[in-house]
Amino acid sequence: MVDHKAGAVRGKGGGGEIRLGESVPRLDVKRLIFMFLGLGLFALVFFSPDWAPAVDPDGVEFSLSHEGKAALALFLLAATWWVFEVVPIGVTAITIGVIQAHFLIRDPKVAFTNFMDPSVWFIFGSLVIGMVFTKVGLTRRLAYKMLAVVGEKTSMIYLGCFVVTAALTLIMAHTAAAATIFPLLMAIYALYDEDGKRSKFGKGLFMGMAYVAGAGSIITLLGAARGAVAIGFFTEITGRNIGFFELTWYMLPVGALMVFVLWAFFMVVYKPEKATIPGLRARARELNAQLGPIKPAEIIALAIVFCVIAVLSLKALFPESPLGSLHKSAILLTGTVLFFLTKILTVKDL
Repeated sequence: MVDHKAGAVRGKGGGGEIRLGESVPRLDVKRLIFMFLGLGLFALVFFSPDWAPAVDPDGVEFSLSHEGKAALALFLLAATWWVFEVVPIGVTAITIGVIQAHFLIRDPKVAFTNFMDPSVWFIFGSLVIGMVFTKVGLTRRLAYKMLAVVGEKTSMIYLGCFVVTAALTLIMAHTAAAATIFPLLMAIYALYDEDGKRSKFGKGLFMGMAYVAGAGSIITLLGAARGAVAIGFFTEITGRNIGFFELTWYMLPVGALMVFVLWAFFMVVYKPEKATIPGLRARARELNAQLGPIKPAEIIALAIVFCVIAVLSLKALFPESPLGSLHKSAILLTGTVLFFLTKILTVKDL
């Protein structure tokens, strides 16, 4: 819910109260020791020279393949993290699939399919990004800044809310973007009509947000499940893979045009009864000020997300490089694991 007087936003995501903009928990030295112990054991075994073959009593030799040695290394990492609860046990399970994909212990599609279809994992990772942005307060900070810029004209508020919604779908699932922006729209509408009566502006604001979330979600693979699933079908049928940037190259003009067409449509069909919302800009600045300076959790979240997007982009730009062999779901899930390792997310969120 949104507490306008306090300027705080709370939710029940993951079963507990979320206070936006909260800082990263204090450094847990014991946890760090066991975290790096697991990683060290993995590296020690994985990068060790080939082991001598095992010999049974009859003299038959059994050689250990590179993949077999890698599997032993992964077992040591997983066992250490599970026993000492470095991260929630479910996150360690996800890490097993991610490492199999990154280090080619098994084919990524086979490794991930043991859990779920790789496209579903990609959707899961994009939803986690949406959850993180909401939890640390980045979406509210962005939205309040937007309101301070667009001002008090209802036509510009329409456009600003639609553009921010579409922008969020570039880096998170459209459903997560809609859930993220919804409380902000509630706050805007409360300032528009304090009596809570139905209005054309209210209809246009909320229905427009829903349509625009769909329009923006076609631009990148992070925006919606259908993009990843459609590319999966396309690859199976044609044998040709579509890169992260290649999809955006074709879909950006379409998605952007749809956003502005929808804005024009709602301005005509659901033209606001009022031309302005007096005091909205001042209220947005006040709420933004109450968020305080940017928190460490926000910086870490931004860094992880930008790194994930950068790797996905480089993979698309340089398919023949070592990055080209990385699976897109594994890249996205690496960010998920890092959110838990840095304690931005907790077991309640999972």
